[in-house]
Amino acid sequence: MEEVVRQLQLAIHDARVAFDCIGLGEVERARTCLVTARAALDAAGTVLDHGLAHSPVAQVADEAAAAMAAIAD
Repeated sequence: MEEVVRQLQLAIHDARVAFDCIGLGEVERARTCLVTARAALDAAGTVLDHGLAHSPVAQVADEAAAAMAAIAD
């Protein structure tokens, strides 16, 4: 679940950069950032799907909560 959280953080960052780039008129850079944000979201989804397919939902939820708590520290 740490990887899911990490990929989601990357997606959020890239989406924010894309937003800023649009505001600055850097449309090509914004597009690149949107592509990398989408790739990070896809990666997060793949890892999450794998976890759910191989572990009980409660265990995955516990690991996700632990990963979120770790980044909050």
